[in-house]
Amino acid sequence: MNNIREGLNNSKRIVIKVGTSTLTYDTGKVNFTRIDKLARIISDLQNQGKQIVLVTSGAIGVGVDKLKLRERPQTIPEKQAVAAVGQCELMHIYSKFFSEYGHAVGQILLTRDVVEDENRRQNVINTFETLISQDIIPIVNENDSVSVEEIKFGENDTLSAIVAQLINADLLVILSDIDGLYDSDPRNNPEAKIIPLVEEITEELEGCAGGAGTSRGTGGMITKLYAAKLAMESNVNMVIASGKNPDIIIDIINGKQIGTLFASKKGVRV
Repeated sequence: MNNIREGLNNSKRIVIKVGTSTLTYDTGKVNFTRIDKLARIISDLQNQGKQIVLVTSGAIGVGVDKLKLRERPQTIPEKQAVAAVGQCELMHIYSKFFSEYGHAVGQILLTRDVVEDENRRQNVINTFETLISQDIIPIVNENDSVSVEEIKFGENDTLSAIVAQLINADLLVILSDIDGLYDSDPRNNPEAKIIPLVEEITEELEGCAGGAGTSRGTGGMITKLYAAKLAMESNVNMVIASGKNPDIIIDIINGKQIGTLFASKKGVRV
C-alpha cells in the first residue's frame, strides 16, 4: 500500500473539496484561520506546478453568518436568497486570501443540467481549461441561488467527483468532519478503525457508511462513497480526510497514510 500512497505525489491535476464544517466554526461563524491556511497551501501547490481546482461548500453557511440569522433558512426561496448573499461573501474571502499569496481565482457555479447537456458541458470544460492554462485557480460551487430539486447535485461531494471527471484530474481530496471510512460507525463504536485503502466498493463496504454529517453540512459517508464510485470509474484517485488542519493536504500528496484512499482502476503504484 505504501507504493500506492507514494504514487499520489505524481498527481498533476488535483481537485480539493472542502465542506461547510471545514470553513466555519461550530458557532456557524467563518473560520478565517482555516481558510487562510487552505489558500496558502493551494497557492504553494500551484507554485510547484500542480494544477488545483477548489470545490467549496459554504454559501448558505456564510450567508447565515453575514445576515446574522439565528438559524439556517428552511424554505427554498429563503435558502436561495441567503446563498446569493453568502456566495458573494465567500468569493470575496477566497479572493482576498489567495491574492495575499499572489494568485487569482475564478468562480464557476454549476447545476446538474449544465453538465448533463453535451454542448454546455463542453463549454464548462473549456472554461476550466482556459482558467487552468492561465494559472487561475477555479473555485467551484453548486449554483444554490437558482438551484431547484430537479437540477441540484444534492451535495458537493458528488459535484467534486463530477468536476474531477470533467477536467481529467489525477486526484480528488475531500476534506470534511469525517477522518475517513471506518469499518463501523465511530459515533457508536469506540473500537471502530479507519479503512486505509479501498480498491473496490462492495455492498459490505457501503454497509459501513453512516448517515449525514454535521448540522452545518449536507453530506455524510454515503455521499462520499458515491463520489468515490464516480471518481474510481473515471480513473481518479480519491482520498477522504479530516479538514481540521489543511496542512493535511500536503501530507496526503506526500504519501502519508492519512484518511481513506480510494484507488482508481489505473492505480497509482510507482
